[in-house]
Amino acid sequence: MEKLSIEVIQSSLKELAGWEYKEGSIKKTFKTQNFPSTMGFVTAVGGFCQKRNHHPDYILMKFKEIEVSFSTHTAGGVTQNDIDIASDLEKIPV
Repeated sequence: MEKLSIEVIQSSLKELAGWEYKEGSIKKTFKTQNFPSTMGFVTAVGGFCQKRNHHPDYILMKFKEIEVSFSTHTAGGVTQNDIDIASDLEKIPV
């Protein structure tokens, strides 16, 4: 998969509220209502990632907050796979 230009990344992220391009990855912090919601969200992220066989750089889980970051290591940056998984995560209720 081909690495996207900064312009394409920024244009794509305009459609994904809260996502930002930073340090070669796309990132977002999701807020939840409580710890069980946080755990459920993280589990759902894992399901989407397994389905696409594309996994995050990291998931940072706190009590009522999850930060997730994606890039494609083989491409050396952000690809359409990263944008697509970000779009998938927007479908998860928080």
